Amino acid sequence: MYYKGHLSELIRFRRRGQNSTTQHKIGQIMNRNNQKNWMYNPNQNEDMRKREMFGQNEKDDKDYQIKDLYGPKITDSDGALLDEHDSFYITTKSLLVLFQIMGIMPIMRVPREAKTTKRTTYDWISKATLWAYLVWGLECIIVVKVGRERLTNFQQSSYKRFDEIIYNIIFLSILIPHFLLPIASWRHGPQVAIFKNMWTHYQLKYLKITGTPIIFPNLYYLTWGLCVFSWGLSFTVVLSQHYLQDDFELWHSFAYYHIIAMLDGFCSLWYINCNAFSTASHGLATNLHKALEADYPALKLAQYRHLWVDLSHMMQQLGRAYSNMYGIYCMVIFFTTTISLYGALTEILEHGLSYKEMGLFVIVGYCMTLLFIICNEAYHASRKVGLEFQVRLLNVNLGAIDRSTQREVEMFLVAIAKNPPIMNLDGFTNINRELFTANISFMSTYLIVLMQFKLTLLRQSARRALRTIVSAVFSTNATMIDDDEDDDDDDEE
Repeated sequence: MYYKGHLSELIRFRRRGQNSTTQHKIGQIMNRNNQKNWMYNPNQNEDMRKREMFGQNEKDDKDYQIKDLYGPKITDSDGALLDEHDSFYITTKSLLVLFQIMGIMPIMRVPREAKTTKRTTYDWISKATLWAYLVWGLECIIVVKVGRERLTNFQQSSYKRFDEIIYNIIFLSILIPHFLLPIASWRHGPQVAIFKNMWTHYQLKYLKITGTPIIFPNLYYLTWGLCVFSWGLSFTVVLSQHYLQDDFELWHSFAYYHIIAMLDGFCSLWYINCNAFSTASHGLATNLHKALEADYPALKLAQYRHLWVDLSHMMQQLGRAYSNMYGIYCMVIFFTTTISLYGALTEILEHGLSYKEMGLFVIVGYCMTLLFIICNEAYHASRKVGLEFQVRLLNVNLGAIDRSTQREVEMFLVAIAKNPPIMNLDGFTNINRELFTANISFMSTYLIVLMQFKLTLLRQSARRALRTIVSAVFSTNATMIDDDEDDDDDDEE
């Protein structure tokens, strides 16, 4: 205990500041330690922290060294247990199966009796992946056919107005996600499998530490509803374009159904995961009092801290696993919304509101709604996992807990500050409300530039029309004068 007292005294002086008096006092403390033949141990700080956490004598220290600060370890023999308590997979299985049927993300679940901790896997030659190749190849037939016709119309419409050409660009841009699916989605299959396994491990670890499972209320029915709604919304949006756009033929719609449904599915996936993050964080915060009331609150709080860090890492892994897909998602939404809004406004300026403009407004509203849902849900998840949990820790009465528990509370707050729960697309951008407002700002900027271009064209057209009218008037007057002169000549004769 002698060295422990000197080390605590040393830490106190270091926290006060490095002035000359403090440095002198620190030197005296170190000299006294040297006079007592004190030998430096690089792990002494951690050992002393564990002794404070687990007990004050060596016997208690040895007994509780077995307890891992990171929580109970999960081994290959826990395979069946992982499946049993993986409520997130059970409640969201319908969306995973839908993605497999559509060929979007061909990940597979290992058999229940498999002795492995990797319950979700991805393989380039698995049954699900081979099925994805087949589905994607069949869809390519109709998509390529419609795309070639759109491209031909675009190339042959050079003599048409710029506004008429734009319609082909809009529907060509919507076809792009289909061709980028293998690069943006399948290539990140291993990262998606890691994310799914992180959820599986987290739930069992959460159960063993807190003693209660994570319950996702109504998530099962919500997932089923979103699966049905994704395809229903796809048919609604695509068929509306057929009835509102003159050049959108019915057979063209078969190239767009699965693409719009895929965009809806990814939006549903993001919503479900953000909702699950918020639920897990709320459950962890609710059980926080159990850690403070436990026999060894510092140990329990350390385990809760590692649970929270794992949750924060899962949020980052979600963005890493789907970074390319959601990145392309955002770019397609940005481009399609800008062009559609420009086309609608220019048509209204020239010809007034018609069914065609209503179709374009449907596309604008659909794209902006998807972007808002993604940004808003990411904001709420980050706020509930980070800020609200931090506020709950700050409300802990430090005077009612021992010193080691106080230190764990401080370390918990530092962990939250050092591992912010940010939804990041692998370093490309952060998904939050700021992204939504930034997109609106950029759209407004480009729209103003395009509208200036359009107004310039309108002014040039007006000038040409005026010149034509003036030329016609003068040519008419000249003709009338010539006719009058001819009549005078005839009279004189």
